[in-house]
Amino acid sequence: MRKFARWGLFGRTFLLLTLLMIASLAAWLQAFRNMEIEPRAHQMAQQIVTAVNITRAALVYSAPIRRRFLLLDLATNEGIQIYPRDPADRTEPLPDTTLMQWVAARITHQLGPNTQIKWAVNDMPGLWVSFSIEGDNYWAVLERARTERYDGVQWLGWGLAALLLSLLGAAMIVGFVNRPLSRLARAAQALSRGETPAPLPEDTGPDEIRSVNASFNRMVNELDRAEADRALMLAGISHDLRTPLARIRLEVEMSPMSEEARDGIDQDLAQIDHTIGQFMEYARPPVHTEELIDVSGLLERLVERERAVSENRGGTLQANVEPGQWSRIDPSDLTRAVVNLIENARKYGHLPGLPTQIDVYLQARGNDIVILICDHGPGISREERERLVRPFVRGEHARTDASGAGLGLAIVNRLLAPAGGGLDLLSREDGLPGLCARITLPAYKAARMGSGIQTETA
Repeated sequence: MRKFARWGLFGRTFLLLTLLMIASLAAWLQAFRNMEIEPRAHQMAQQIVTAVNITRAALVYSAPIRRRFLLLDLATNEGIQIYPRDPADRTEPLPDTTLMQWVAARITHQLGPNTQIKWAVNDMPGLWVSFSIEGDNYWAVLERARTERYDGVQWLGWGLAALLLSLLGAAMIVGFVNRPLSRLARAAQALSRGETPAPLPEDTGPDEIRSVNASFNRMVNELDRAEADRALMLAGISHDLRTPLARIRLEVEMSPMSEEARDGIDQDLAQIDHTIGQFMEYARPPVHTEELIDVSGLLERLVERERAVSENRGGTLQANVEPGQWSRIDPSDLTRAVVNLIENARKYGHLPGLPTQIDVYLQARGNDIVILICDHGPGISREERERLVRPFVRGEHARTDASGAGLGLAIVNRLLAPAGGGLDLLSREDGLPGLCARITLPAYKAARMGSGIQTETA
């Protein structure tokens, strides 16, 4: 049931139609069989009765000297053999099927109530029918093929042919219905990745599909306009806020006040400027790219730069980067995401009085690339980990630091989303105290051919 729930619309609809057609065809064949069984039984019984009557008449009216040749001719050409009937004969009754019971009833009705019909006598198979001639009892033995020639193979062939044609028709119908929905689903997926999908057709297809396509196209246009308006508004807000901040900073520098007061105001202004920068970064639309980048090389360069920063601040940064890992993501987005996580580890990932220790890993896991940025700090609870990736949420330890707005991890998640990546906060896998921020990206294989790069999913 879970596997069926993960099937697409085409698979589900086609499977349901297939089951419906199989059930309908089976019901139709059973109904036709029930309606057809009585005339079949009547025809078979009439043929058997005719054969027995003709055989008896031939034996009665033929000369005794010619009866031996008559019996030989009946056995050779008509498949009818005659045996004397003895009360000590071992008999086997007819099969207990509706058809055979109806055939036996009609034969008994026409040949008399004392007529016996057996499926085998003295272990000799056949259709045995008793009759009498001048007080002598005989068996007329007919081949079973007279009753078994209606074996149903022909009906099965016709049924399978009808089912095959029905399935082909169902596949065409489901494909016709599913095609516009698949196009709409692909457009919605492209929109969720930050792309602008091509307009859906509004002049073809059923009225309902055209209406949905028109509504979707209007929604895309409205989102584009809203995105443009938001970018313009944010640019204006940034300019309108940072311009007076620059004037205030200049006036503070020129005003006669103590160094302590001037430093406090500078710190407040820097905090405001940093918060404005975080808002702008979070509000920036995500970037989707088809460019394939060497994640291993980019991370190695970042690690070298951030290692120098950590050492200047009295800490350490160690890395283990698996080479040859590629993915599709904007390089600046991945750089900002990794730098944000390393900066978080520097701020909060150490115990009081101890230097900061940061471990960075890159490794391939199945079809994904995993980047781990781990610290040796106090760590956080599972409940708080799930909460911290939401915007405007800050951890208990971070609330003593007034330099952020609780957008750092949310910005990382937003930067990774267009590439199909994600962020998780986990405990360290090696059992040491601390926290690991895990970045997951789809992995791709790259092979250089000439001057270009050929790619495929890993």
